[in-house]
Amino acid sequence: MTGRVLARLLLAAVWLAHWLPLPVQAALGRGLGRLLHLLGRQRRAVALRNVELCLPELGPAERRALVRAHFQWLGRSLLERGLLWYASPARLRRLIQVEGDVLLAQGSARPVMWLVPHFMALDVAGVATQLFQTKQVASIYQAQSNAVLDRAMRRGRLRFGFGEVYSRKESALPLVRAVKRGAAFFNLPDMDFGMRDAAFVPFFHVEAATLLAPSRMARSLQMVVQPVVAEMLPGGAGYRVRFLPPWSDWPSDDAEDDARRMNRWIESEIRRNPAQYLWVHKRFKSRPAGAPSLY
Repeated sequence: MTGRVLARLLLAAVWLAHWLPLPVQAALGRGLGRLLHLLGRQRRAVALRNVELCLPELGPAERRALVRAHFQWLGRSLLERGLLWYASPARLRRLIQVEGDVLLAQGSARPVMWLVPHFMALDVAGVATQLFQTKQVASIYQAQSNAVLDRAMRRGRLRFGFGEVYSRKESALPLVRAVKRGAAFFNLPDMDFGMRDAAFVPFFHVEAATLLAPSRMARSLQMVVQPVVAEMLPGGAGYRVRFLPPWSDWPSDDAEDDARRMNRWIESEIRRNPAQYLWVHKRFKSRPAGAPSLY
């Protein structure tokens, strides 16, 4: 079976599942997560290693339990992507609880950057920025190697007509132009993309390649920076997206210190909801010169 055929079958399954009540989807997603945990030996090992590095106060049994729970949330996030891509706006508004000032970007005289860490409900936050306010949204995404999945992802994320997405492989210039035209920037700042425009700063006391671009861009374009955190609620009860108060002292004139403070904030949110953070990503893949691999 070719990759394109398999991708179409997966998309068909996700489309069919989106008609189900959310509690039923949640149960199926947890089952999918258990299967992924069983079969995904490599990603399971990455998640366990990340939790060991970041939360050393947990014992081995606690780490394993956290990773098992994480995979169940991961399974839910994958299956419920269909809900975000295909459900009616009215249904999504009923399921998504928004807290805080979701209209900040809409009423701001300055461009706004939303800082959105990689929790399992990340895409729910993206939907919320298009359903609950009318400001144009610009973001960067990781292009998929499978053309069918890539097309479905772009179409799903842009279906409300308020967004534009740019591949991470592209130059930053189209994004900057979109912000200058008035778009708010939905920024995902917490992955290891190597050392281009990055510095090693602590993330849970481990030196992590951390992007300096959010601080530099916010400073150069005089942006208001508003942190946003999304979470999935247990039992299929819906989702919560928290639009937190904008930071009054960020960015500063020290991009590396800003990266350090950003990481500390992300750490505090992870401790609040550890099982829903993206532990399967190799956050510490890049290492300082001469340092051994952590994986």
